[in-house]
Amino acid sequence: MPIYIWEGKNRQGATQKGQMEAPNDEFVRNHLHRQRITPKKIKLKPKDLLEGIALFQPKIKEKDIVIFTRQFSTMIDAGVPIVQGLDIVASQNENPSLKKILFQVKEDIETGSTMAEALGKHPKHFDELYVNLVAAGEVGGILDVILNRLANYIEKSMALKRKVKSAMVYPITVLVVAIVVVAVLLIFVIPIFQKMFEDFGGTLPAPTQFVINLSEALRANFLYLAGGITAFIFGFKYLKGTNKGTIIFDDLILKSPIFGPLLRKVAVAKFTRTLGTMVSSGVPILDALDITAKTAGNKTVEK
Repeated sequence: MPIYIWEGKNRQGATQKGQMEAPNDEFVRNHLHRQRITPKKIKLKPKDLLEGIALFQPKIKEKDIVIFTRQFSTMIDAGVPIVQGLDIVASQNENPSLKKILFQVKEDIETGSTMAEALGKHPKHFDELYVNLVAAGEVGGILDVILNRLANYIEKSMALKRKVKSAMVYPITVLVVAIVVVAVLLIFVIPIFQKMFEDFGGTLPAPTQFVINLSEALRANFLYLAGGITAFIFGFKYLKGTNKGTIIFDDLILKSPIFGPLLRKVAVAKFTRTLGTMVSSGVPILDALDITAKTAGNKTVEK
């Protein structure tokens, strides 16, 4: 269906703008009258040539979800109805991808769905934890409180991810630099010394001969080695995409000497924070444990 952009005034005389998917402009006009908004302008939204290509659409980041959650929490706390609050927040959202999803959520609620059910249709951006907490908030009549807790939870999770990334940057950088330096030495530097040693004559010490042999082997089989590394990367990605492969990888990464202890602490922190948020929001502990396990991000921890 086409999307219409509208502009109108509410009962207090304040100007409001928005957009909605509808079969015709008369449908939009009647909808606005039901919302007690007097329409001033209704027109078709111009089509974006790149709209249907996902590659060119802006990604929805966790920060965007946090901003929406806080804004919507403020709306609910101020007594604004859910549909009207979603319409206002969606209209003012600067991310076109999230704006589109929020309008879809609003339309689903208008057709009779609960907010949790409407959000559950977009699991890529609103996970099971988010949806279940919203459902608990709707049942308990504390949706604004739950949304505020969700925003705090996501912000703390983002901060934890930043700390983990910053902690892993140094060892990964050292490892990559070491591999590059050794490869450059073996491919470009060692052959120069090899020629010098050959001009001197005599028998080379075993460690020196080993390095020279390694250099020769690397240069002679460079293409095979590059192909093997590429095949290993694609094979690893394929294996990681399977359930069995994910279980094996998650178990190995937790037992690894450098990253294992760090990732175990991250898993414990995420588990306790998630479970604490859900239990304090009124979700039964068995249901909370089940959801927390699914959002653990590691099959071993989930088990």
